[in-house]
Amino acid sequence: MAPDVQSVFLNGTVGSGKTTTGEALHQLLIEDGLSSAMLDLDQLRRVWPAPSTDRFNHELELRNLHAVAGNYREVGVRRFILAGVIERADEVDRYHEALGGGELDVVRLDPLLEIVHTRLRNRHQPDSPELTWHLNRSAELGQILDQAQVDTHVIPLRSETPREVAQVIRTLIGW
Repeated sequence: MAPDVQSVFLNGTVGSGKTTTGEALHQLLIEDGLSSAMLDLDQLRRVWPAPSTDRFNHELELRNLHAVAGNYREVGVRRFILAGVIERADEVDRYHEALGGGELDVVRLDPLLEIVHTRLRNRHQPDSPELTWHLNRSAELGQILDQAQVDTHVIPLRSETPREVAQVIRTLIGW
């Protein structure tokens, strides 16, 4: 285990701005000369088809995170920014372990559903099955996350830029 590792997990429903905010936080750290790694967890589990027993390729994501985080730690990275989804409290420990220990803050980005739907409509083709799925999943996942209460901090979002949100996160977690 690496007790000197500091990680922040940006949690939220689809379209909440996790990856964009993570990139903004990573850029702030770069500007201040602080080493970090930004990981969009969607990319660590992006394979089709998913096994019937693991609909979102969660197990693959955790195995890949363990390997990638280990490689980053070997080259000196001690700050990890993760963009993903944690739906259950017992999953926090699994991410903590995959990262190699240390501190793990879970920060939920919580925009209004109308904002999420606008983002999703801008991201996907109109009338596409992907848009329909994501619009439905955004509300469903928002409710799941509300009930799960796994977050260290929750940031309500309205009109803030990703950089402004990243600055708030940095203050909250002490980076």
